[in-house]
Amino acid sequence: MGKSKLLFVTHEMSPFLELTKIAEITRQLPQAMQDKGYEIRILMPRFGNINERRNRLHEVIRLSGMNIIIDDNDNPLIIKVASIPAARMQVYFLDNEEYFQRKHVFADKDGKFYADNDERMIFFCKGALETVKKLGWAPDIIHCHGWMSALVPAYLKTSYKDDPTFKHSKIVYSIYENDLKDNMGAAFANKAVMSNMTEKHVEPYGNGSIPALYAGAIHYSDGIVLGDANIDADVLNNVKNSNKSVLEFESTSDFENYYNFYDEITNDELVHVA
Repeated sequence: MGKSKLLFVTHEMSPFLELTKIAEITRQLPQAMQDKGYEIRILMPRFGNINERRNRLHEVIRLSGMNIIIDDNDNPLIIKVASIPAARMQVYFLDNEEYFQRKHVFADKDGKFYADNDERMIFFCKGALETVKKLGWAPDIIHCHGWMSALVPAYLKTSYKDDPTFKHSKIVYSIYENDLKDNMGAAFANKAVMSNMTEKHVEPYGNGSIPALYAGAIHYSDGIVLGDANIDADVLNNVKNSNKSVLEFESTSDFENYYNFYDEITNDELVHVA
């Protein structure tokens, strides 16, 4: 048997983009798991404030050229890659001129939430899965971090459930403090639906508020990581009632616990990790 394959999907990672504590976790955890023997891939958006020259990003021609359909519109997907030499890890960046080439990340210079954040999120989640398919790399575990990756679990358990690339993939979702107070808008559910899905499949995501996005991700994931000490009480209650395997926040400081948690998830031993 070859190495187990572990995919990280995140909207930020140090040193490329540092917005919250997620950036440091998604930098350190993959390296720790690589040291444990996992084969690692990392996917994130190529936001406009990520310096391509400084970070030595370059386009991967064989992966680029796909179109991601959102609301009947074709959106070109460009894939770029950078390496972290000290860790021997490659990070793949999903780029699109309309969605990501901006000076700011989720809100404009006046702090106003971008009206198309719903489409940017959908583009990223769909694009991430299509990129992995094109890589021809079947992950054993997919670990999603933050609200922007929250649709990945739903897509994996519906549209992609019979796809050979993802047929045996287990999904872990990390929940953090709610740092955004806006929601994805009234059209979010309709836009989020893709092939082999109906609006019923996205009902768990409610109105697209951050707690609702977390609720949807919890519903479709195989395991949940509490990545923060300050998580919304309703979200915590949702986790408790989900009967999913959970890695408590107190255990996340030791990466050995992640390793054991991944092993538990892949072996379908759904017991609570204290």
